[in-house]
Amino acid sequence: MTVSATPDIFLGGLRMTTASRADLVDALSADCAEREQQSNGFRTRLVFDANGHGLSLAGRDKEFRNALGEADIVHADGGFLIPASRWFAGAPITERSATTDLFHDFARRAETEDLSFYLLGGTEEVNEQCAARMGELYPCLNIVGRRHGYFEPPEEADIVAAIADAAPDILWIGLGKPKEQFFAVRHRDALNATWAVTCGGCYNYVTGHYRRAPKWMQRMHLEWLHRALTNPSLIGRYLTSSPHALWLIVRRRDRGLATGRSDNR
Repeated sequence: MTVSATPDIFLGGLRMTTASRADLVDALSADCAEREQQSNGFRTRLVFDANGHGLSLAGRDKEFRNALGEADIVHADGGFLIPASRWFAGAPITERSATTDLFHDFARRAETEDLSFYLLGGTEEVNEQCAARMGELYPCLNIVGRRHGYFEPPEEADIVAAIADAAPDILWIGLGKPKEQFFAVRHRDALNATWAVTCGGCYNYVTGHYRRAPKWMQRMHLEWLHRALTNPSLIGRYLTSSPHALWLIVRRRDRGLATGRSDNR
Protein backbone atom coordinates (compact mmCIF):
# COMPACT_ATOMS: atom_id res chain seq x y z
CA MET A 1 0.00 0.00 0.00
CA THR A 2 1.25 3.49 -0.75
CA VAL A 3 0.86 4.55 2.89
CA SER A 4 3.93 2.41 3.57
CA ALA A 5 5.89 5.45 2.36
CA THR A 6 4.79 7.30 5.50
CA PRO A 7 5.92 6.14 8.94
CA ASP A 8 3.69 4.49 11.47
CA ILE A 9 3.92 5.61 15.09
CA PHE A 10 2.86 4.28 18.46
CA LEU A 11 0.49 6.53 20.39
CA GLY A 12 -1.07 5.42 23.65
CA GLY A 13 0.01 1.87 22.88
CA LEU A 14 -1.62 1.78 19.42
CA ARG A 15 0.11 1.72 16.07
CA MET A 16 -1.24 4.50 13.82
CA THR A 17 -0.44 5.80 10.38
CA THR A 18 0.86 9.34 9.91
CA ALA A 19 -0.60 9.39 6.39
CA SER A 20 -2.71 12.28 5.13
CA ARG A 21 -6.25 11.93 3.78
CA ALA A 22 -4.86 12.18 0.25
CA ASP A 23 -2.37 9.40 1.04
CA LEU A 24 -5.21 7.17 2.20
CA VAL A 25 -7.22 7.84 -0.96
CA ASP A 26 -4.19 6.99 -3.10
CA ALA A 27 -3.61 3.81 -1.08
CA LEU A 28 -7.21 2.76 -1.74
CA SER A 29 -6.74 3.29 -5.48
CA ALA A 30 -3.50 1.30 -5.48
CA ASP A 31 -5.08 -1.60 -3.63
CA CYS A 32 -8.13 -1.64 -5.91
CA ALA A 33 -5.83 -1.78 -8.93
CA GLU A 34 -3.79 -4.56 -7.34
CA ARG A 35 -6.89 -6.57 -6.52
CA GLU A 36 -8.15 -6.24 -10.09
CA GLN A 37 -4.85 -7.57 -11.43
CA GLN A 38 -4.84 -10.58 -9.11
CA SER A 39 -7.06 -13.47 -10.10
CA ASN A 40 -7.05 -14.74 -6.51
CA GLY A 41 -5.17 -14.43 -3.26
CA PHE A 42 -5.99 -10.79 -2.51
CA ARG A 43 -6.80 -10.36 1.18
CA THR A 44 -9.20 -7.65 2.31
CA ARG A 45 -7.40 -4.73 3.95
CA LEU A 46 -8.80 -3.68 7.32
CA VAL A 47 -8.90 0.07 7.92
CA PHE A 48 -9.85 1.08 11.46
CA ASP A 49 -10.22 4.48 13.07
CA ALA A 50 -8.70 5.74 16.32
CA ASN A 51 -10.13 8.37 18.67
CA GLY A 52 -10.25 8.92 22.41
CA HIS A 53 -13.02 6.38 22.93
CA GLY A 54 -11.18 3.74 20.92
CA LEU A 55 -7.85 4.43 22.60
CA SER A 56 -9.42 4.12 26.04
CA LEU A 57 -11.31 0.96 25.09
CA ALA A 58 -8.12 -0.61 23.75
CA GLY A 59 -6.40 0.16 27.04
CA ARG A 60 -9.14 -1.65 28.97
CA ASP A 61 -10.18 -4.46 26.64
CA LYS A 62 -7.55 -6.94 25.43
CA GLU A 63 -9.86 -8.45 22.81
CA PHE A 64 -10.48 -5.05 21.25
CA ARG A 65 -6.78 -4.19 21.43
CA ASN A 66 -5.96 -7.43 19.62
CA ALA A 67 -8.58 -6.65 16.96
CA LEU A 68 -6.95 -3.28 16.30
CA GLY A 69 -3.66 -5.11 15.94
CA GLU A 70 -5.12 -6.99 12.97
CA ALA A 71 -5.67 -3.76 11.03
CA ASP A 72 -3.59 -2.85 7.99
CA ILE A 73 -4.22 0.83 8.73
CA VAL A 74 -5.33 2.65 11.88
CA HIS A 75 -5.96 6.31 11.09
CA ALA A 76 -6.48 9.31 13.35
CA ASP A 77 -10.20 10.02 13.50
CA GLY A 78 -9.87 11.98 16.75
CA GLY A 79 -8.57 15.54 16.43
CA PHE A 80 -6.58 15.59 19.66
CA LEU A 81 -4.36 12.79 18.32
CA ILE A 82 -2.70 15.26 15.94
CA PRO A 83 -1.07 17.53 18.58
CA ALA A 84 -0.51 14.48 20.80
CA SER A 85 1.55 12.86 18.04
CA ARG A 86 3.79 15.94 17.91
CA TRP A 87 4.39 15.85 21.64
CA PHE A 88 4.60 12.16 22.42
CA ALA A 89 5.41 10.18 19.25
CA GLY A 90 8.32 9.75 16.87
CA ALA A 91 6.70 11.68 14.03
CA PRO A 92 3.65 13.93 13.65
CA ILE A 93 0.43 12.64 12.12
CA THR A 94 0.03 14.74 8.98
CA GLU A 95 -3.58 15.68 9.60
CA ARG A 96 -6.81 14.45 11.08
CA SER A 97 -8.53 11.90 8.87
CA ALA A 98 -12.07 12.05 10.23
CA THR A 99 -14.12 9.16 8.90
CA THR A 100 -16.92 11.57 8.00
CA ASP A 101 -14.46 13.35 5.69
CA LEU A 102 -12.90 10.18 4.29
CA PHE A 103 -16.37 8.95 3.37
CA HIS A 104 -16.63 11.79 0.87
CA ASP A 105 -12.95 11.68 -0.14
CA PHE A 106 -13.36 8.04 -1.14
CA ALA A 107 -16.67 8.72 -2.89
CA ARG A 108 -15.09 11.38 -5.10
CA ARG A 109 -12.27 9.01 -6.08
CA ALA A 110 -14.76 6.16 -6.53
CA GLU A 111 -16.69 8.21 -9.08
CA THR A 112 -13.62 8.82 -11.22
CA GLU A 113 -12.27 5.26 -11.01
CA ASP A 114 -15.56 3.31 -11.00
CA LEU A 115 -15.05 1.94 -7.48
CA SER A 116 -17.98 0.52 -5.55
CA PHE A 117 -19.41 0.98 -2.03
CA TYR A 118 -21.34 -1.36 0.24
CA LEU A 119 -23.01 0.26 3.26
CA LEU A 120 -23.42 -1.94 6.34
CA GLY A 121 -24.78 -0.52 9.58
CA GLY A 122 -27.11 2.04 11.08
CA THR A 123 -30.86 1.73 11.28
CA GLU A 124 -32.77 0.79 8.14
CA GLU A 125 -34.01 4.38 7.85
CA VAL A 126 -30.57 5.93 8.19
CA ASN A 127 -28.91 3.36 5.93
CA GLU A 128 -31.49 3.84 3.20
CA GLN A 129 -31.35 7.64 3.44
CA CYS A 130 -27.56 7.62 3.41
CA ALA A 131 -27.47 5.56 0.22
CA ALA A 132 -30.00 7.89 -1.40
CA ARG A 133 -28.12 11.01 -0.34
CA MET A 134 -24.80 9.67 -1.60
CA GLY A 135 -26.50 8.95 -4.92
CA GLU A 136 -27.58 12.59 -5.08
CA LEU A 137 -24.15 13.95 -4.16
CA TYR A 138 -22.21 11.53 -6.35
CA PRO A 139 -24.39 10.43 -9.28
CA CYS A 140 -21.68 8.16 -10.69
CA LEU A 141 -21.01 6.39 -7.39
CA ASN A 142 -21.75 2.67 -7.61
CA ILE A 143 -23.41 1.45 -4.39
CA VAL A 144 -23.60 -2.29 -4.92
CA GLY A 145 -25.43 -3.12 -1.70
CA ARG A 146 -26.53 -1.98 1.70
CA ARG A 147 -27.83 -3.50 4.90
CA HIS A 148 -28.84 -2.08 8.29
CA GLY A 149 -26.77 -3.01 11.30
CA TYR A 150 -29.37 -4.58 13.56
CA PHE A 151 -28.87 -8.30 13.26
CA GLU A 152 -28.23 -11.34 15.42
CA PRO A 153 -25.18 -13.66 15.19
CA PRO A 154 -27.09 -16.39 13.29
CA GLU A 155 -27.75 -13.86 10.50
CA GLU A 156 -24.09 -13.01 9.95
CA ALA A 157 -23.35 -15.83 7.51
CA ASP A 158 -26.04 -14.63 5.10
CA ILE A 159 -24.93 -11.00 5.47
CA VAL A 160 -21.30 -11.88 4.74
CA ALA A 161 -22.38 -13.99 1.76
CA ALA A 162 -24.34 -11.03 0.36
CA ILE A 163 -21.34 -8.75 0.76
CA ALA A 164 -19.03 -11.28 -0.88
CA ASP A 165 -21.44 -11.68 -3.78
CA ALA A 166 -21.50 -7.89 -4.28
CA ALA A 167 -17.65 -7.82 -4.13
CA PRO A 168 -17.39 -4.13 -3.19
CA ASP A 169 -14.20 -2.11 -3.44
CA ILE A 170 -15.05 -0.49 -0.10
CA LEU A 171 -17.18 -2.12 2.57
CA TRP A 172 -18.21 0.50 5.12
CA ILE A 173 -18.99 -1.03 8.52
CA GLY A 174 -21.02 1.23 10.80
CA LEU A 175 -21.79 -0.95 13.80
CA GLY A 176 -20.06 1.04 16.53
CA LYS A 177 -17.03 0.08 18.61
CA PRO A 178 -16.08 -2.67 19.26
CA LYS A 179 -18.68 -4.60 17.24
CA GLU A 180 -17.55 -3.25 13.86
CA GLN A 181 -13.90 -4.14 14.45
CA PHE A 182 -14.79 -7.62 15.69
CA PHE A 183 -17.04 -8.16 12.65
CA ALA A 184 -14.29 -7.11 10.24
CA VAL A 185 -11.65 -9.32 11.83
CA ARG A 186 -13.98 -12.30 12.20
CA HIS A 187 -15.07 -12.29 8.55
CA ARG A 188 -12.05 -10.77 6.86
CA ASP A 189 -11.27 -13.76 4.67
CA ALA A 190 -14.86 -14.11 3.45
CA LEU A 191 -15.82 -10.48 2.71
CA ASN A 192 -14.42 -10.30 -0.85
CA ALA A 193 -13.88 -6.53 -0.52
CA THR A 194 -10.76 -4.49 -1.24
CA TRP A 195 -11.03 -2.39 1.92
CA ALA A 196 -13.25 -2.89 4.96
CA VAL A 197 -13.47 0.48 6.70
CA THR A 198 -15.06 1.02 10.11
CA CYS A 199 -17.18 4.15 10.23
CA GLY A 200 -19.27 4.24 13.45
CA GLY A 201 -22.13 6.72 13.11
CA CYS A 202 -20.88 8.22 9.84
CA TYR A 203 -24.13 7.56 7.96
CA ASN A 204 -25.99 9.79 10.41
CA TYR A 205 -23.83 12.75 9.39
CA VAL A 206 -24.56 12.15 5.72
CA THR A 207 -28.31 12.09 6.38
CA GLY A 208 -28.25 15.12 8.67
CA HIS A 209 -29.36 13.25 11.78
CA TYR A 210 -26.04 14.36 13.32
CA ARG A 211 -24.39 17.72 12.68
CA ARG A 212 -20.70 18.38 12.23
CA ALA A 213 -19.08 20.98 14.44
CA PRO A 214 -18.35 24.43 12.96
CA LYS A 215 -15.09 24.59 11.02
CA TRP A 216 -13.36 26.64 13.71
CA MET A 217 -14.09 23.91 16.29
CA GLN A 218 -12.79 21.26 13.91
CA ARG A 219 -9.59 23.24 13.36
CA MET A 220 -9.09 23.55 17.14
CA HIS A 221 -9.77 19.81 17.63
CA LEU A 222 -12.92 20.57 19.63
CA GLU A 223 -15.43 18.56 17.64
CA TRP A 224 -15.80 16.21 20.60
CA LEU A 225 -17.12 19.16 22.62
CA HIS A 226 -19.68 19.96 19.95
CA ARG A 227 -20.82 16.32 19.92
CA ALA A 228 -21.17 16.32 23.71
CA LEU A 229 -23.18 19.56 23.72
CA THR A 230 -25.50 18.42 20.92
CA ASN A 231 -25.83 14.86 22.23
CA PRO A 232 -25.76 14.93 26.07
CA SER A 233 -25.89 11.13 26.22
CA LEU A 234 -22.22 11.19 25.16
CA ILE A 235 -21.06 13.40 28.04
CA GLY A 236 -20.48 10.48 30.39
CA ARG A 237 -18.39 8.68 27.78
CA TYR A 238 -16.21 11.72 27.16
CA LEU A 239 -15.75 12.38 30.87
CA THR A 240 -14.35 8.88 31.34
CA SER A 241 -12.69 7.90 28.05
CA SER A 242 -10.97 11.19 27.17
CA PRO A 243 -8.93 11.54 30.40
CA HIS A 244 -8.07 7.84 30.23
CA ALA A 245 -6.90 8.18 26.61
CA LEU A 246 -4.71 11.17 27.50
CA TRP A 247 -3.25 9.26 30.45
CA LEU A 248 -2.41 6.34 28.15
CA ILE A 249 -0.70 8.66 25.67
CA VAL A 250 1.44 10.28 28.36
CA ARG A 251 2.18 7.03 30.17
CA ARG A 252 3.04 5.06 27.03
CA ARG A 253 4.96 7.75 25.21
CA ASP A 254 7.32 6.38 22.58
CA ARG A 255 9.27 8.82 20.46
CA GLY A 256 10.63 6.04 18.27
CA LEU A 257 8.90 5.16 15.02
CA ALA A 258 6.94 1.94 14.85
CA THR A 259 9.08 -0.62 13.06
CA GLY A 260 8.74 -4.26 12.17
CA ARG A 261 5.12 -3.86 11.15
CA SER A 262 3.59 -7.18 10.27
CA ASP A 263 2.30 -7.57 6.74
CA ASN A 264 -1.31 -8.74 6.84
CA ARG A 265 -1.60 -9.29 3.11
